[in-house]
Amino acid sequence: MEEVRLDKWLWAARIFKTRSIAIDACKNGRVMIAGVKLKPSHMIKAGDIIQVRKSPITYSFKVIQCIQNRIGAKLVPSVLENVTTPDQLEILEMSRVSGFVDRARGTGRPTKKERRNLDEFIQPAFYGDFDFDDEDN
Repeated sequence: MEEVRLDKWLWAARIFKTRSIAIDACKNGRVMIAGVKLKPSHMIKAGDIIQVRKSPITYSFKVIQCIQNRIGAKLVPSVLENVTTPDQLEILEMSRVSGFVDRARGTGRPTKKERRNLDEFIQPAFYGDFDFDDEDN
C-alpha cells in the first residue's frame, strides 16, 4: 500500500500554498486524523480522512490518491474528496457575508474594497438614486 508524508500531500493536493505552511499547520495542531494532532512526517494512505482547521471552520478531506508532487488545480478532485460537513460550510458562508462587519481588533485600517463594502452595508445603493432636493421651481 502506497504511503506519503502528510506535509507533502497537503502541499501537493493544494490545501496549502507552500510546504513550509503545511509543516507549520501540522506543528501548531491544525491538522488531525480522527481528532489526533499529527506531525508533518506522519505517513498517510488512501482512505484516510484528514481534518484541517483553517479559521473559521474545519475542513475534512478524504485521501483518494497519495501523491508527492504538486498537481494542477483541475486534477485536485482525482486526489481528494471534500467531505466537510454542511454545518461547517454554513459557518464559512456566514463569515463571508458578515466578515467586514466584525473586524478583528488591531488589524489596521480597512482596505478600499472593505471600506466600500462597509459603506454599501450602512447605506444601500438604492438610496443613492433618489433626489432628496425638492427643487421643482
